[in-house]
Amino acid sequence: MISNITVNPTLNSWHGKLDLVYAHRQDATQLIHAHHQAPLKVQRPFYPEGKLVCHSVILHTAGGVVGGDKLSCNFQLQPQSQVLITTAAASKIYRSNGRLATQNINIEVNEGATLEWLPQETIVFDGAIYRQDTRINLAENANFIGWEITRFGRSARGEKFLQGNWKSYTEVWQQGKPLWIDRQWLPGSEEVFYSPHALNGQPVVGTFIYIGSTVSPEFIEKTRTLEETRYIASLHCYGVTRLEHGFLCRYRGSSTSEVRNWFTAVWQLLRQSLLERSDCIPRVWQI
Repeated sequence: MISNITVNPTLNSWHGKLDLVYAHRQDATQLIHAHHQAPLKVQRPFYPEGKLVCHSVILHTAGGVVGGDKLSCNFQLQPQSQVLITTAAASKIYRSNGRLATQNINIEVNEGATLEWLPQETIVFDGAIYRQDTRINLAENANFIGWEITRFGRSARGEKFLQGNWKSYTEVWQQGKPLWIDRQWLPGSEEVFYSPHALNGQPVVGTFIYIGSTVSPEFIEKTRTLEETRYIASLHCYGVTRLEHGFLCRYRGSSTSEVRNWFTAVWQLLRQSLLERSDCIPRVWQI
Protein backbone atom coordinates (compact mmCIF):
# COMPACT_ATOMS: atom_id res chain seq x y z
CA MET A 1 0.00 0.00 0.00
CA ILE A 2 1.33 3.43 -0.92
CA SER A 3 1.18 5.94 1.92
CA ASN A 4 -0.01 9.48 1.28
CA ILE A 5 3.17 11.41 2.06
CA THR A 6 3.36 15.17 1.79
CA VAL A 7 6.84 16.43 0.98
CA ASN A 8 7.92 19.87 2.20
CA PRO A 9 9.46 21.63 -0.83
CA THR A 10 11.50 23.92 1.44
CA LEU A 11 13.63 21.04 2.73
CA ASN A 12 17.08 20.57 1.24
CA SER A 13 17.24 18.03 -1.55
CA TRP A 14 19.24 14.81 -1.29
CA HIS A 15 22.49 14.24 -3.16
CA GLY A 16 22.80 10.50 -2.63
CA LYS A 17 25.65 8.34 -3.87
CA LEU A 18 26.44 4.63 -3.89
CA ASP A 19 29.68 3.06 -5.15
CA LEU A 20 30.01 -0.75 -5.19
CA VAL A 21 32.98 -2.82 -6.40
CA TYR A 22 32.85 -6.63 -6.67
CA ALA A 23 35.71 -9.08 -7.20
CA HIS A 24 36.02 -12.81 -7.80
CA ARG A 25 38.36 -14.23 -5.16
CA GLN A 26 38.88 -17.79 -3.92
CA ASP A 27 35.95 -19.17 -5.93
CA ALA A 28 33.60 -16.53 -4.53
CA THR A 29 32.27 -13.13 -5.54
CA GLN A 30 32.92 -10.56 -2.82
CA LEU A 31 31.83 -6.96 -2.31
CA ILE A 32 35.29 -5.46 -1.76
CA HIS A 33 34.33 -1.77 -1.68
CA ALA A 34 31.11 -0.05 -0.65
CA HIS A 35 30.80 3.70 -0.23
CA HIS A 36 27.43 5.30 0.36
CA GLN A 37 26.03 8.74 0.94
CA ALA A 38 22.48 9.18 2.28
CA PRO A 39 19.82 8.37 1.39
CA LEU A 40 21.34 5.44 -0.54
CA LYS A 41 22.65 2.40 1.31
CA VAL A 42 23.43 -1.25 0.58
CA GLN A 43 22.65 -4.18 2.85
CA ARG A 44 25.23 -6.73 3.80
CA PRO A 45 25.81 -9.17 0.87
CA PHE A 46 24.24 -12.61 1.05
CA TYR A 47 24.60 -15.85 -0.90
CA PRO A 48 21.34 -17.80 -1.26
CA GLU A 49 22.72 -19.84 -4.18
CA GLY A 50 26.31 -20.33 -3.04
CA LYS A 51 29.44 -18.18 -2.93
CA LEU A 52 29.74 -17.78 -6.70
CA VAL A 53 26.84 -15.28 -7.01
CA CYS A 54 26.74 -12.30 -4.65
CA HIS A 55 23.28 -10.83 -3.96
CA SER A 56 23.00 -7.17 -2.89
CA VAL A 57 19.95 -5.14 -1.87
CA ILE A 58 19.89 -1.34 -2.20
CA LEU A 59 17.94 0.81 0.27
CA HIS A 60 16.60 4.33 -0.23
CA THR A 61 16.24 5.46 3.36
CA ALA A 62 14.35 8.68 2.57
CA GLY A 63 11.40 6.71 1.21
CA GLY A 64 11.14 8.50 -2.12
CA VAL A 65 12.56 11.03 -4.58
CA VAL A 66 11.50 14.69 -4.68
CA GLY A 67 12.30 17.58 -6.99
CA GLY A 68 15.95 18.61 -6.78
CA ASP A 69 17.20 15.20 -5.59
CA LYS A 70 20.32 13.90 -7.33
CA LEU A 71 21.15 10.22 -6.99
CA SER A 72 24.25 8.51 -8.37
CA CYS A 73 25.07 4.78 -8.45
CA ASN A 74 28.31 3.24 -9.69
CA PHE A 75 28.65 -0.54 -9.95
CA GLN A 76 31.94 -2.15 -10.97
CA LEU A 77 32.27 -5.89 -11.53
CA GLN A 78 35.85 -7.09 -11.80
CA PRO A 79 36.64 -10.07 -14.07
CA GLN A 80 34.63 -13.27 -13.46
CA SER A 81 32.49 -11.76 -10.68
CA GLN A 82 28.81 -12.76 -10.64
CA VAL A 83 26.37 -10.31 -9.05
CA LEU A 84 22.63 -9.83 -8.59
CA ILE A 85 21.48 -6.39 -7.40
CA THR A 86 17.91 -5.47 -6.54
CA THR A 87 16.12 -2.90 -4.36
CA ALA A 88 14.37 -3.33 -1.03
CA ALA A 89 11.10 -1.77 -2.16
CA ALA A 90 9.39 0.05 -4.98
CA SER A 91 10.90 3.45 -5.80
CA LYS A 92 8.59 6.44 -5.50
CA ILE A 93 9.06 9.63 -7.53
CA TYR A 94 6.92 12.27 -5.82
CA ARG A 95 5.14 15.24 -7.32
CA SER A 96 7.74 17.88 -8.06
CA ASN A 97 8.08 21.30 -6.52
CA GLY A 98 9.09 22.51 -10.00
CA ARG A 99 12.64 21.13 -9.88
CA LEU A 100 14.07 18.17 -11.78
CA ALA A 101 15.03 15.01 -9.89
CA THR A 102 17.76 12.88 -11.47
CA GLN A 103 19.40 9.50 -11.08
CA ASN A 104 22.59 8.47 -12.87
CA ILE A 105 23.63 4.81 -12.94
CA ASN A 106 27.04 3.82 -14.31
CA ILE A 107 27.83 0.13 -14.62
CA GLU A 108 31.11 -1.53 -15.62
CA VAL A 109 31.08 -5.28 -16.23
CA ASN A 110 34.54 -6.72 -16.89
CA GLU A 111 35.53 -9.88 -18.78
CA GLY A 112 33.66 -13.01 -17.80
CA ALA A 113 31.47 -11.16 -15.29
CA THR A 114 27.65 -11.11 -15.20
CA LEU A 115 25.39 -8.50 -13.63
CA GLU A 116 21.69 -9.11 -13.00
CA TRP A 117 20.25 -5.63 -12.31
CA LEU A 118 16.65 -6.26 -11.23
CA PRO A 119 15.24 -3.31 -9.25
CA GLN A 120 11.68 -3.36 -8.01
CA GLU A 121 9.18 -1.17 -9.82
CA THR A 122 9.19 2.63 -9.93
CA ILE A 123 5.99 4.57 -9.19
CA VAL A 124 5.93 7.98 -10.87
CA PHE A 125 3.43 10.27 -9.14
CA ASP A 126 1.36 12.71 -11.17
CA GLY A 127 3.35 15.95 -11.43
CA ALA A 128 6.77 14.31 -11.03
CA ILE A 129 9.70 15.68 -13.05
CA TYR A 130 12.35 12.98 -13.29
CA ARG A 131 15.19 11.80 -15.49
CA GLN A 132 17.23 8.61 -15.21
CA ASP A 133 20.40 7.92 -17.21
CA THR A 134 21.92 4.43 -17.22
CA ARG A 135 25.22 3.62 -18.93
CA ILE A 136 26.54 0.04 -19.07
CA ASN A 137 30.06 -0.72 -20.33
CA LEU A 138 30.65 -4.39 -21.13
CA ALA A 139 33.97 -6.09 -21.68
CA GLU A 140 34.33 -9.11 -23.98
CA ASN A 141 32.47 -12.19 -22.73
CA ALA A 142 30.56 -10.11 -20.16
CA ASN A 143 26.79 -10.30 -19.62
CA PHE A 144 24.16 -7.80 -18.54
CA ILE A 145 20.59 -8.67 -17.57
CA GLY A 146 18.32 -5.83 -16.52
CA TRP A 147 14.73 -4.74 -16.26
CA GLU A 148 12.77 -1.57 -15.63
CA ILE A 149 9.12 -1.58 -14.55
CA THR A 150 7.35 1.78 -14.25
CA ARG A 151 3.84 2.67 -13.07
CA PHE A 152 2.62 6.13 -14.08
CA GLY A 153 0.35 7.54 -11.40
CA ARG A 154 -1.06 5.90 -8.28
CA SER A 155 -3.67 4.13 -10.34
CA ALA A 156 -5.16 2.31 -7.33
CA ARG A 157 -6.39 5.76 -6.27
CA GLY A 158 -7.50 6.70 -9.76
CA GLU A 159 -4.49 8.94 -10.32
CA LYS A 160 -3.11 9.30 -13.86
CA PHE A 161 0.15 10.83 -15.06
CA LEU A 162 -1.33 14.00 -16.60
CA GLN A 163 1.29 16.50 -15.44
CA GLY A 164 5.06 16.38 -15.16
CA ASN A 165 7.82 14.81 -17.22
CA TRP A 166 9.60 11.43 -17.20
CA LYS A 167 12.72 10.43 -19.13
CA SER A 168 14.72 7.21 -19.02
CA TYR A 169 17.83 6.83 -21.16
CA THR A 170 19.78 3.55 -21.26
CA GLU A 171 22.93 2.80 -23.22
CA VAL A 172 24.95 -0.43 -23.46
CA TRP A 173 28.48 -0.16 -24.92
CA GLN A 174 31.26 -2.63 -25.58
CA GLN A 175 34.79 -1.44 -26.37
CA GLY A 176 33.52 1.87 -27.73
CA LYS A 177 30.75 0.28 -29.80
CA PRO A 178 27.08 0.89 -28.95
CA LEU A 179 25.19 -2.39 -28.57
CA TRP A 180 21.81 -0.97 -27.50
CA ILE A 181 20.55 2.60 -27.09
CA ASP A 182 17.08 3.19 -25.62
CA ARG A 183 15.61 6.65 -25.07
CA GLN A 184 12.15 6.90 -23.52
CA TRP A 185 10.32 10.14 -22.83
CA LEU A 186 6.81 10.62 -21.50
CA PRO A 187 5.47 14.15 -20.92
CA GLY A 188 2.46 14.10 -18.63
CA SER A 189 -0.74 15.02 -20.47
CA GLU A 190 -4.21 13.65 -21.22
CA GLU A 191 -3.35 13.27 -24.89
CA VAL A 192 -0.16 11.29 -24.27
CA PHE A 193 -1.71 9.12 -21.57
CA TYR A 194 -4.46 7.90 -23.91
CA SER A 195 -2.52 7.94 -27.18
CA PRO A 196 -2.13 4.48 -28.80
CA HIS A 197 1.46 5.53 -29.59
CA ALA A 198 2.16 6.15 -25.89
CA LEU A 199 0.40 4.57 -22.89
CA ASN A 200 -2.96 3.89 -24.59
CA GLY A 201 -4.65 4.45 -21.23
CA GLN A 202 -2.49 1.79 -19.52
CA PRO A 203 -0.41 2.92 -16.52
CA VAL A 204 2.36 0.28 -16.51
CA VAL A 205 5.28 -0.20 -18.91
CA GLY A 206 8.21 -2.56 -18.66
CA THR A 207 11.48 -3.34 -20.43
CA PHE A 208 13.60 -6.49 -20.01
CA ILE A 209 17.01 -6.59 -21.71
CA TYR A 210 19.74 -9.18 -22.07
CA ILE A 211 23.02 -8.16 -23.71
CA GLY A 212 26.02 -10.43 -23.91
CA SER A 213 25.77 -13.08 -26.61
CA THR A 214 23.62 -14.21 -29.49
CA VAL A 215 20.47 -16.12 -28.57
CA SER A 216 18.82 -18.64 -30.85
CA PRO A 217 15.45 -18.20 -32.59
CA GLU A 218 14.29 -21.22 -30.57
CA PHE A 219 15.03 -19.39 -27.32
CA ILE A 220 13.06 -16.35 -28.50
CA GLU A 221 10.11 -18.59 -29.34
CA LYS A 222 10.23 -20.11 -25.86
CA THR A 223 9.99 -16.66 -24.26
CA ARG A 224 6.91 -15.93 -26.40
CA THR A 225 5.15 -19.11 -25.34
CA LEU A 226 5.85 -19.11 -21.62
CA GLU A 227 2.89 -20.03 -19.42
CA GLU A 228 2.87 -16.52 -17.93
CA THR A 229 2.09 -14.91 -21.31
CA ARG A 230 -1.30 -16.64 -21.36
CA TYR A 231 -2.44 -14.48 -18.48
CA ILE A 232 -1.63 -11.15 -20.13
CA ALA A 233 -5.00 -9.54 -20.86
CA SER A 234 -6.03 -8.95 -24.46
CA LEU A 235 -5.94 -5.15 -24.03
CA HIS A 236 -2.31 -5.31 -22.94
CA CYS A 237 0.67 -5.37 -25.29
CA TYR A 238 3.86 -7.37 -25.03
CA GLY A 239 6.59 -8.42 -27.40
CA VAL A 240 9.99 -10.11 -27.67
CA THR A 241 12.68 -8.96 -30.11
CA ARG A 242 15.90 -10.75 -30.94
CA LEU A 243 18.94 -8.43 -30.96
CA GLU A 244 22.39 -8.91 -32.40
CA HIS A 245 23.86 -9.51 -28.96
CA GLY A 246 20.83 -10.61 -26.95
CA PHE A 247 17.10 -9.93 -26.81
CA LEU A 248 14.52 -7.41 -25.62
CA CYS A 249 11.06 -7.75 -24.01
CA ARG A 250 8.50 -4.95 -23.80
CA TYR A 251 5.23 -4.68 -21.88
CA ARG A 252 2.40 -2.15 -21.70
CA GLY A 253 -0.61 -2.85 -19.50
CA SER A 254 -2.30 -2.25 -16.17
CA SER A 255 -0.73 -4.80 -13.83
CA THR A 256 2.63 -4.60 -12.09
CA SER A 257 2.33 -8.20 -10.91
CA GLU A 258 1.51 -9.34 -14.45
CA VAL A 259 4.64 -7.86 -16.02
CA ARG A 260 6.78 -8.87 -13.06
CA ASN A 261 5.62 -12.49 -13.26
CA TRP A 262 6.36 -12.57 -16.99
CA PHE A 263 9.77 -10.92 -16.64
CA THR A 264 10.64 -13.29 -13.79
CA ALA A 265 9.75 -16.29 -15.93
CA VAL A 266 11.87 -14.94 -18.82
CA TRP A 267 14.74 -14.27 -16.42
CA GLN A 268 14.57 -17.80 -15.00
CA LEU A 269 14.52 -19.30 -18.50
CA LEU A 270 17.55 -17.18 -19.41
CA ARG A 271 19.38 -18.29 -16.27
CA GLN A 272 18.77 -21.95 -17.00
CA SER A 273 19.46 -21.83 -20.74
CA LEU A 274 22.41 -19.45 -21.02
CA LEU A 275 23.94 -19.12 -17.54
CA GLU A 276 23.29 -22.68 -16.31
CA ARG A 277 21.95 -21.40 -13.01
CA SER A 278 18.97 -22.52 -10.97
CA ASP A 279 15.92 -20.46 -9.99
CA CYS A 280 16.62 -18.16 -7.07
CA ILE A 281 13.99 -15.52 -6.28
CA PRO A 282 15.38 -12.80 -3.97
CA ARG A 283 13.68 -12.98 -0.58
CA VAL A 284 13.09 -9.23 -0.52
CA TRP A 285 10.61 -9.59 -3.40
CA GLN A 286 8.42 -11.81 -1.23
CA ILE A 287 8.09 -9.39 1.69
